[in-house]
Amino acid sequence: MLLNIYLKELKDCFRDRRTLLLTVFLPIVMMTGLTLFYDSMLSNDDDNTYTLAVEQAFKPEAEQLFAQTPNIEVRTAANPEQAVADGDAQAALVTGESFAENIENGIPASISIIGNSFSENSAYVMSAANAALSAFENTIVAERLQAEGIDQSLIQPFTVEQKEISSEGGAMMMLSLLIPLILALAIGVGAGPAAADLFAGEKERKTMEALLMTPVNRTTMLMAKWLVISTVGIVIGLVTLLVVCLEVAFLTENLREAIQFGDQFPLIIGFALLVTVVYSMFNGALLMLTSIVGKTIKESQSYSAPVMMLSVFPAMFITNLGVNELTVKHFAIPILNLFSILKELLAGVINYEHLALMVGTNLLIIVLFITLGRLLFLKDKWVMN
Repeated sequence: MLLNIYLKELKDCFRDRRTLLLTVFLPIVMMTGLTLFYDSMLSNDDDNTYTLAVEQAFKPEAEQLFAQTPNIEVRTAANPEQAVADGDAQAALVTGESFAENIENGIPASISIIGNSFSENSAYVMSAANAALSAFENTIVAERLQAEGIDQSLIQPFTVEQKEISSEGGAMMMLSLLIPLILALAIGVGAGPAAADLFAGEKERKTMEALLMTPVNRTTMLMAKWLVISTVGIVIGLVTLLVVCLEVAFLTENLREAIQFGDQFPLIIGFALLVTVVYSMFNGALLMLTSIVGKTIKESQSYSAPVMMLSVFPAMFITNLGVNELTVKHFAIPILNLFSILKELLAGVINYEHLALMVGTNLLIIVLFITLGRLLFLKDKWVMN
């Protein structure tokens, strides 16, 4: 009986074109846009050309300063600051009077970098200008010390070398945020309409009473509907992983270079699929409760909206953490543990204790949600409209 109800409800879910649209096509469009957006954020700025406005008198020095930065074009302007304000240049350099003469004569000179730090393009040019001027300053200091016969090591007693203990770069950080976020959102968006229709929809259409008159145990009916919601989530989760993998492999450059699983590729993919299945079951149980409580589809969707919003918050807490900084709490808290375990897997780390903790915690919460749903479903107050 459980199998018959499950197959019937599952067939009805995929027969509805609106549900199919929300379940498959909308998540695919959403994750495609996010994938391409994050890859563009990691693209090299060297492909773009930026404009730096300077005064006519300082143009020869500016061109020499930025000779090693071909993507920055130096242009003269009667008022460099106004050129930035008008959008004709991303940044500007404004020097004091007799800037070059003062430097040659050893007199302190001033120069101002003008731009908008809230603009990504302007901030890039300002940073490049600052680096070029710092290098120019070091050159002048070295020449003056040499002219005085002073060893440069007197003012540079030590050098600083920075080494990374992790091979994770910006692309890997983006992937560890992108894939769990897309997966959680896609499963929530895909399973939401099915969950709302299976309980609240039955009450709104006045078909729940007829369904309860059949000689079917309410617990069996509840489990069958939960399995349908979970199955829809699993399907969209697997489709999400497949599409994201294909898009990263064929449509991106920076994200593709960050993935290097080596011999662990089958294990990592297998555990990622397991995590997807477990999270879909957890999400299905949670959406089931919102549908049981809601009297109409609209009311159920209002209750499920915060559930989908919850899948965004873990990104705020885990994005700036390294894999070695993850603790037990990150793998014990539902939804957060999805981001944590996928962050480890994407970094090529397979920790069986963390996997067991993530799976066990979610299964425990699933049992609690199903128990609570059963208590509600056994009372006519929650199943009758």
